[in-house]
Amino acid sequence: MDDGIEIGALALNVSVPQELRWQDERRGERFELQSITVRLLPDGMLAAKAYGRPVAGGRGAYVSFNVRHSPEIDALITGAATAAGARWAGHRGL
Repeated sequence: MDDGIEIGALALNVSVPQELRWQDERRGERFELQSITVRLLPDGMLAAKAYGRPVAGGRGAYVSFNVRHSPEIDALITGAATAAGARWAGHRGL
């Protein structure tokens, strides 16, 4: 890395548009997947995890799930990574 700075991974959060959200179950409770955390790994590959809240509401935990792959979800992840890269490249410092 430049100047001896070692960066393990970069991460960003992207909201899942309402029409692309899905539900999944964990320990008998239904969750609506509302966001995806995307990580840019040191080798240049992307890794992603989906996060959701209980459908029943309340103060339930924000739980992670595997990302459901589809052309639309994959395009959302790729587009978010590309947009984040442009923002990082254009940073103006502290």
